[in-house]
Amino acid sequence: MRTRWVSFDCFGTLVDWNRGFSTILAPLFGQRTAEVMRGYHAFERAVEGERPHRLYKDVLATALLRAATALGLDLSEAAARRLPLSWASQPLFADVEEMLAGLRAIGCRLAVLTNCDEDLFEQTHRSFRQPFDLVVTAERVRDYKPSLAHFHAFSQASGVAPEDWVHVACSWHHDIAPAKMLGIKRVWLDREGTGEDARAASAQVHSASEVCGTVKRLYETAA
Repeated sequence: MRTRWVSFDCFGTLVDWNRGFSTILAPLFGQRTAEVMRGYHAFERAVEGERPHRLYKDVLATALLRAATALGLDLSEAAARRLPLSWASQPLFADVEEMLAGLRAIGCRLAVLTNCDEDLFEQTHRSFRQPFDLVVTAERVRDYKPSLAHFHAFSQASGVAPEDWVHVACSWHHDIAPAKMLGIKRVWLDREGTGEDARAASAQVHSASEVCGTVKRLYETAA
């Protein structure tokens, strides 16, 4: 029997981290929360690329501190820890559980490749109705996507054949581009309309409700 896998990015794809971050940070920054979040995302990429490797909870605090400083806002190191300390409060997107159930119903095994620590993802994992079959974290591979380390670790751990693997993600930068480099079938769940080149994806969708049918078509095409 062939084992078909669908792997996911988590935050931004399955978990609504923009909504979650906004809720967590609003008591600190009020009307400037959106500005801080834009700055955070820019600094996060830089901090993840620094060496030696940092745990993600340290990336969260460091990038938030740098974003606040760049905007001339006062923020203590203790307050910057609000993100990792409130991690479990981030909600799933409303369309996620139905998608996951649909993929399981057609026989797919499901995995998460996340730029997150083991303990932080374990908090998030409890939010799902069923556990994933395999999880690869940044803490385990000691690197952050778009590095290829998550993809290589998943391939080794699962033993998946290339034709039996589809990766689904919102982030073009962190997931779709590296999956393309490796020749992995990839579905761009473009929740944010960021405008990157959709031709880098095997398929582009805008809602998780479209993912199950898209994955089926990709597997049928490869059969």
